[in-house]
Amino acid sequence: MSYLKTVTTSEATGDVADVYQEVTASFGGVPGIMQVHSAVPFHLRQKWEFIKHSMQNPNLSGALQATVRMTVSQNTACAYCIDMNAGMLMNMFGWTAEQVAATQADPANANLDERETALLLFILKAVKDSNSTTQADVDALRALGYSDEDIYEGLALGAWMVAGDIVSNALHVERDF
Repeated sequence: MSYLKTVTTSEATGDVADVYQEVTASFGGVPGIMQVHSAVPFHLRQKWEFIKHSMQNPNLSGALQATVRMTVSQNTACAYCIDMNAGMLMNMFGWTAEQVAATQADPANANLDERETALLLFILKAVKDSNSTTQADVDALRALGYSDEDIYEGLALGAWMVAGDIVSNALHVERDF
């Protein structure tokens, strides 16, 4: 539930039904955060296409992506997204509650390798203050083996998460997991 009337899975038709079917095949159901986008089917499709694209990136692990989403959401106080991604880290990627808590307390302590932690910290720096990044920051990520595409993909994920958090918070999407 949210402040907006959303299309439920049983009411869905057309492209909304198609997206819901794809989401269900991937996640076992359609989370409320996806259903809120049904208010504008075009946006629902775009959000789903972005998620599918991100999940297929071989250079940004699922654990890194969930960590980005969780830590970005901490900055925007989006409880739905913090909890959803913390759960993903534990249930899908085998993190302990202590590892999640340590990451939430200080993202530099994330249960990621040095390379992924560097990209995470760059993304968090950018979403906190997009004018604070430097050429040296990007060059350091390149030196760790990230391509410009990887850097952009990570940054786009962080920016996308800020937008999603705003929608979730403003429309009061209820936790459904």
